[in-house]
Amino acid sequence: METVSEDVLARIRGEFREMPGLRLTPAQACRLWGLGAEQCQALIDALVEVNFLKRTPDGSFLAVAAR
Repeated sequence: METVSEDVLARIRGEFREMPGLRLTPAQACRLWGLGAEQCQALIDALVEVNFLKRTPDGSFLAVAAR
């Protein structure tokens, strides 16, 4: 697995905050972020692990609503 970049994580968090309701499939995320599949999945996994993103029943990802 590739190293997860804090700079890229910050950029991704910013995109989800700027676009409330943004939902991306892993393939869409890779295209949007210009990343390979492995690095993209590592970033998604990292954001799910810290409860920033959640997986929907259709397999896409969206930001967890702020409490």
